Amino acid sequence: MRGRGARPGRLLPVLALLSWAAGLGVAEETPSHIPADKLLVITVATKENDGFHRFMNSAKYFNYTVKVLGQGQEWRGGDGVNSIGGGQKVRLMKEAMVQYASQEDMVILFTECFDVIFAGGPEEVLKKFQKTNHKIVFAADGILWPDKRLADKYPVVHIGKRYLNSGGFMGYAPYISRLVQQWNLQDNDDDQLFYTKIYIDPVKREAFNITLDHKCKIFQALNGATDEVVLKFENGKSRVKNTFYETLPVAINGNGPTKILQNYFGNYVPNSWTQESGCALCDFDTIDLSAVDVHPKVTIGVFIEQPTPFLPRFLDLLLTLDYPKEALKLFIHNKEVYHEKDIKVFFDKAKLEISTIKIVGPEENLSQAEARNMGMDFCRQDEKCDYYFSVDADVVLTNPRTLKILIEQNRKIIAPLVTRHGKLWSNFWGALSPDGYYARSEDYVDIVQGNRVGIWNVPYMANVYLIQGKALRSEMSERNYFVRDKLDPDMALCRNAREMGMFMYISNRHEFGRLLSTANYNTSHLNNDLWQIFENPVDWKEKYINRDYSKIFTENIVEQPCPDVFWFPVLSERACDELVEEMEHYGKWSGGKHHDSRISGGYENVPTDDIHMKQIDLENVWLHFIREFIAPVTLKVFAGYYTKGFALLNFVVKYSPERQRSLRPHHDASTFTINIALNNVGEDFQGGGCKFLRYNCSIESPRKGWSFMHPGRLTHLHEGLPVKNGTRYIAVSFIDP
Repeated sequence: MRGRGARPGRLLPVLALLSWAAGLGVAEETPSHIPADKLLVITVATKENDGFHRFMNSAKYFNYTVKVLGQGQEWRGGDGVNSIGGGQKVRLMKEAMVQYASQEDMVILFTECFDVIFAGGPEEVLKKFQKTNHKIVFAADGILWPDKRLADKYPVVHIGKRYLNSGGFMGYAPYISRLVQQWNLQDNDDDQLFYTKIYIDPVKREAFNITLDHKCKIFQALNGATDEVVLKFENGKSRVKNTFYETLPVAINGNGPTKILQNYFGNYVPNSWTQESGCALCDFDTIDLSAVDVHPKVTIGVFIEQPTPFLPRFLDLLLTLDYPKEALKLFIHNKEVYHEKDIKVFFDKAKLEISTIKIVGPEENLSQAEARNMGMDFCRQDEKCDYYFSVDADVVLTNPRTLKILIEQNRKIIAPLVTRHGKLWSNFWGALSPDGYYARSEDYVDIVQGNRVGIWNVPYMANVYLIQGKALRSEMSERNYFVRDKLDPDMALCRNAREMGMFMYISNRHEFGRLLSTANYNTSHLNNDLWQIFENPVDWKEKYINRDYSKIFTENIVEQPCPDVFWFPVLSERACDELVEEMEHYGKWSGGKHHDSRISGGYENVPTDDIHMKQIDLENVWLHFIREFIAPVTLKVFAGYYTKGFALLNFVVKYSPERQRSLRPHHDASTFTINIALNNVGEDFQGGGCKFLRYNCSIESPRKGWSFMHPGRLTHLHEGLPVKNGTRYIAVSFIDP
């Protein structure tokens, strides 16, 4: 409900005011020192939210004495943002100040609380107050609100802010009491207009001995001043500094549209994070799950909203979470027909461990927002659901303790930091642009790169987050949180949460995992993950590179079965299987003919029955594989030789008694050749192998996923030994031709 504006008040006659002020000793000298215990902070909060608790924690940090008015009462002071109102605060102050009216040695500091943080202590604020040599000091603002027509009536200010802001003021108790006793309006009338009309009246201003904190020494209103304030680290402390006036304000007020900036400052002030001690609040009010007998019930919402690489691994990682499976429920929304086979395989495994699994498939034709609302409802409507853990399919959770870690932080909404490998792309924004989209905060890069570690209040998070079930059933009881204007679902959720005053946190206290890139995922192949070496190199390596590959460089596992022939693990069994599947799926084997239009000159002297990588559009992937995983081995075994990692011929050969069983002696058109076994001798075929004639040395038991590396020209004449039965597959590259 909007306020009706201030009505003419029935102020005391001017002479009476002057007489009263004289009686209080306006002209007397201010005492040299006011004890800290004579300062009382008063605020109004009819409800408690995250901002209120942050304010109280900052007050507790500095040992302020705080009196909260209006607790449990209905708010009737207007609808807040961009509207007049707030008179209820003055009425409550008027009632409360009766008991302090005669305490001349007491100082009252009134402040808003939902968007205010203390940056300094009582001693500092009292010292600054005394230096003003006034009885009442109001916060100053560069923006006039709510009646711009009053601008000309303000005293001229040559340096500093000109207009009164009622979000913070302080003064001696008798003066504050007499000031608020003037109030005779309604709860939804405007408090700032009430104080303004007193201030701009020269007689009343003198009678109450009011001044403004023109240079923001005590109060800093952020609205209209965002280009003035910076975060300052000095002597192990973090402060907000006004660079225009070179002051360190004590009470920082994120009024108007500056709440996101205030949340940013709140990550550091008061000493929440410093360069010397790191995060001071990370272990505040946490939960120790190791001390509980029964773990909280968690509903995991899984969202597959687009074709996603490495999905089976993502699903399997859910079952590796270090959390009692009896305390878990699963909600899965799969929008893609392409992934239905993966969901079926996962369900058959998961149902053995998790009793409740709800799957909503592409046949439901749900929008992303509808699906996410449904997943959230799956927890919201279950009184036993303590937490809702939402995970998108492009999140790779490599830390099995992720769920426990987030629960133990005890925040209403918290997300683990995940980033794309080698990039600054992450699942949070540190700031917003004026139109509500991404903007880079000053600390974004440091947080993403782990140079600043802690729990961070952010304006936007996505992909993976944990929400307390009780928050879903109270503050977030409205169902349609993922719909807002034309915003995408995650942006809608975050905007709705921000406007309710709910803080969203991101944690980078641990390594949690990473984000996949899904933008260029082509599903036209049989095994589409094979093509992801550029988009998702870490995940590609995990799936397709032999687990023992790194031992080549640490444990010297490279074998040398023949002179200058080196043998080492490089591809995983899965890589071998999928490569063979792709070739057979393509199916256009060359037949081992001499005439070959695929190569320069059109004639192959020693032909094999093969398919080139280029024919299935895998050439670029394979060349990158050579540069990333073969070249380092080359440098190790052929000391002093630096390969270009280039190959004109990259192909898979098929040997079988029915088509081509062997290959006559030959040299390769390469500086060196790799020959990777793609299936198992003794299981998939009998016989086969390679013989190096000059050394009379044969390798008859190639290992699946292992590669031979040998010189191609001059020294290593070799032949393919005959396959007796079955089918043998090898991947070959003639490198540095």
